Amino acid sequence: MTDRPRIAFQGEPGAYSDEACRAARPDHEPMACRTFEDAIAAVREGEAALAMLPVENSTYGRVADIHRLLPHSGLHIVGEAFVRVHINLLGVKGATVADVREAHSHLVLLPQCGAYLRRHGITGRVSPDNARAAREVAERGDPAHAALASELAADIYGLDVLARHIEDHESNTTRFLVMAPAPDMTRRGDHGMLTSFVFRVRSIPAALYKALGGFATNGVNMTKLESYIVDGTFEAAQFYADIDGHPDDPAVQRALEELDYFTHMLEILGTYPRDPRRP
Repeated sequence: MTDRPRIAFQGEPGAYSDEACRAARPDHEPMACRTFEDAIAAVREGEAALAMLPVENSTYGRVADIHRLLPHSGLHIVGEAFVRVHINLLGVKGATVADVREAHSHLVLLPQCGAYLRRHGITGRVSPDNARAAREVAERGDPAHAALASELAADIYGLDVLARHIEDHESNTTRFLVMAPAPDMTRRGDHGMLTSFVFRVRSIPAALYKALGGFATNGVNMTKLESYIVDGTFEAAQFYADIDGHPDDPAVQRALEELDYFTHMLEILGTYPRDPRRP
């Protein structure tokens, strides 16, 4: 235990979210949690000051469930972090790549190095967490079983790095959101601000087109727009959006006012500085 504030993440020590916490918030103590819900609850209940949640990967795409959890989390986005994900093949001491028959890791990670696995005749096996996979490979002690995880996990669980940086794409990157109990509306950072929000449009013809028109006419750049089903029915869709700017910017104010006219739900999730590593 340390006197540093804690930052919660989903997974076991050595997970990529653990790496993200250490890189983006080195002044905080990483706190491992079993699920995303547990990480959110740790902040909401005061056990941790912040939560680090992955939202999308440049190879795999959107992280399942995150957009569903954000609006109901009771937390606010106060930062983002782009973390380069280097996938490594980890085995027991003395093992070689030729020994490995199965590689264990999270469902999201396996497709990110699918070409390497096929090339070496290795079967991917799903594990709830890549760091847990590393721990279980160490406990099993069988050279035929390896884990796909970080070098940090290799250090923590005493494994050898059999192959480094085996991801299919050199730019393989995960975007994380830093969540806090209270919003931070101050202007900060040297690369501009972002604002994230969710909304539902009214049931009128061309509602989405009309709702988004204000961003175009006011010159506000929308960097992300995604839809997803809510309330367990295909009749209800919710939209998640990221835009450049701060809600107090005149252009953003006008765009949000126009959006509000065509929606029956609009919730700002957070305003935060752009990560300097943002593409």
